[in-house]
Amino acid sequence: MKATETLHERGQSLWLDNITRSMLDNGTIAKFISDYSVTGLTSNPSIFDKTIESGDYDKAIASKSGSGLSDQALFFELAVEDLQRAADLFRPVFDRTTGVDGWVSLEVSPLLAHETAETVEAATSLHTQADRPNLLIKIPGTPEGLPAITEAIVAGVPVNVTLLFSADQYRAAADAYLSGVERRVAAGLDPAVGSVASVFVSRWDVAVAKEVPADLVDTLGLAVGLDVYRAYREVMNSDRFQVLENQGARMQRLLWASTKTKDPAASDTLYVHGLAAPFTVNTMPNDTLEDFYQHGEVGDPLPADGGDVDTRLGRFRDAGVDLGALAAKLQSDGASSFVEAWNDLIGRVQTQRSAPS
Repeated sequence: MKATETLHERGQSLWLDNITRSMLDNGTIAKFISDYSVTGLTSNPSIFDKTIESGDYDKAIASKSGSGLSDQALFFELAVEDLQRAADLFRPVFDRTTGVDGWVSLEVSPLLAHETAETVEAATSLHTQADRPNLLIKIPGTPEGLPAITEAIVAGVPVNVTLLFSADQYRAAADAYLSGVERRVAAGLDPAVGSVASVFVSRWDVAVAKEVPADLVDTLGLAVGLDVYRAYREVMNSDRFQVLENQGARMQRLLWASTKTKDPAASDTLYVHGLAAPFTVNTMPNDTLEDFYQHGEVGDPLPADGGDVDTRLGRFRDAGVDLGALAAKLQSDGASSFVEAWNDLIGRVQTQRSAPS
């Protein structure tokens, strides 16, 4: 049995962190579903930017260039078309698990990050445009994004809370989600609105690689992951969530993001075998998925109580790492990089649509 199948059977969902039109056309995503136990998919502006640069959308952009759409609207038409197809591929999983799994994700414009009402409006509009029940709308879990997450859930829009880096940031995202669910319960609405909380792990190790002793290199991401998992289990077992579950609510699932190993000296599946845990999601790019499929090993499940995580994190504090400040910086830098990637993407669409046919 391949490691991907074993991990899936032990209760963790494997999602693909990539989408291209050619992967849909040539059956690659369908193969990942049938052979690699992949049960969902995420996307982001950087993925689409690279795909548009490759020429994958040249014909589609040319055909829409005279439609009068803005560059942003044209991009969303392309993205929604692809994600509709992907959502349909995962729909059997979504139906079989009654909405627990089988999701795809589309991100709102990060330029709206400081505008709650506009973010909710965009999220609702995109979800309506896609017309697929298994589409999550990505909203950053920054301080400015948290109110938009609550309002989107109240509006019944499934949300992928992205750009989380620490247990505290995860707790804030979970609180925003649960607040939205509580308001739906109070209004007599269906409380089962899908959501995942995406925690980025590899960037921690990149950030401290040159600042810590050799024996701590490439260990902070997994330690932070364990700390987040402890918080996740605490939220899941809390009276607050149990009361909501009694009303029919669903738990916001924990998702491991940024799981491609950045250090060539480290295991290429470091953040897959090291973050095995039931009722979580690990989303990874093609090469990490292939590596894990070919030679991966399934690690022991993370302990619900965090095990020795306090000791592990304490070693970084002793080495001079301010974990709270670094988490805030990683989130802020991530938000800035999202804006940069978005601007590159829209610029790419503008260039491609004005290119001679």
